[in-house]
Amino acid sequence: MKNFLLTSSIGKKFVVSLSGLFLMAFITVHLTVNLMLVIDDSGNMYNIAANFMGTNPIIKVVEPVLAIGFLIHIAYTITLTIQNLLARPKGYAKSRTAAGVSWASRNMFILGGLIAVFLALHLMNFFIKMKFTGDPLYSDIVVNGETMKNSYLLVSSLFRGSLAYSLLYIAGAILLGLHLTHGFWSAFQSIGFNNDIWLPRLKTIALIFAVVVATGFAIIPIYFRLF
Repeated sequence: MKNFLLTSSIGKKFVVSLSGLFLMAFITVHLTVNLMLVIDDSGNMYNIAANFMGTNPIIKVVEPVLAIGFLIHIAYTITLTIQNLLARPKGYAKSRTAAGVSWASRNMFILGGLIAVFLALHLMNFFIKMKFTGDPLYSDIVVNGETMKNSYLLVSSLFRGSLAYSLLYIAGAILLGLHLTHGFWSAFQSIGFNNDIWLPRLKTIALIFAVVVATGFAIIPIYFRLF
């Protein structure tokens, strides 16, 4: 089984699919928490949620697992992309375009790379400050009698103070949405949902999910720029 997952193309696609589904579950949770930024302009709801995510022992265990999931997804995707490029016959790209394959599916590797760059900037601006270096804006406050960090102020200040980062965040949301339009249904297809009944349904769900995710994340910087 180990050799199958490490060496075979099907095994690697299976790993990419499982890690992708795991990351999509994280994206859903992350978006839910982030939307609290715009639901409650006092910041209390987001600060409570961020404090829970930062102090809950289960979440602390999940964080390194999530990081490993990202690394596995990236590493296996790179490996598969290289293998596919080496195995393609001459004229493959032209025939693939002619067959009506979507732009997102033809450029998943590029989309993934751009998302990785955005993710690195996102981690530098938020995760690293919250977990390691700290920030003057990331100070202690009291919410409902409990002392916690002011995550809301750190996040909202960056969006309100930087048009460039706000635009970058919106671009990242759009790239993620495009990535999901193919990645969502493709992940299910690789684990067996690939018949004529399920595939059209999954493609429709993928489009809806991608639009919701992209719109949800993009709304956040737009909100802070306008209000």
